[in-house]
Amino acid sequence: MSQESRTHKLRQRRHARVRTKVSGTSERPRLAVFRSNRHMVAQVIDDVAGHTIAAASTVEASLRGGATGNIAAAAEVGRLVAARAKEKGVSTVVFDRGSSRYHGRVAALAEAAREAGLEF
Repeated sequence: MSQESRTHKLRQRRHARVRTKVSGTSERPRLAVFRSNRHMVAQVIDDVAGHTIAAASTVEASLRGGATGNIAAAAEVGRLVAARAKEKGVSTVVFDRGSSRYHGRVAALAEAAREAGLEF
């Protein structure tokens, strides 16, 4: 097995471990975070209904101007997804860090979303 496929399998196992404990409902949807080397994506998801309520990403034209893979960009995504969720009437969420550690860009996104009014 190559190192890349081993890393991928370990990442999938970590993500599955988190997802067994975290699920979003209509009253308390899931704030899912995806972190790549270049970008951050955050979605507020109702798992029961199976649809995304709000989303924000550094791929969007409004956030693509500067650096997209740093803590400042992640914080901006957190503020934006929180504002969009509040517009849809969502104030409380459950945080899903995916297979990433709660550190660096993931933590910055979470803190910015809390400051913008989301409770978790």
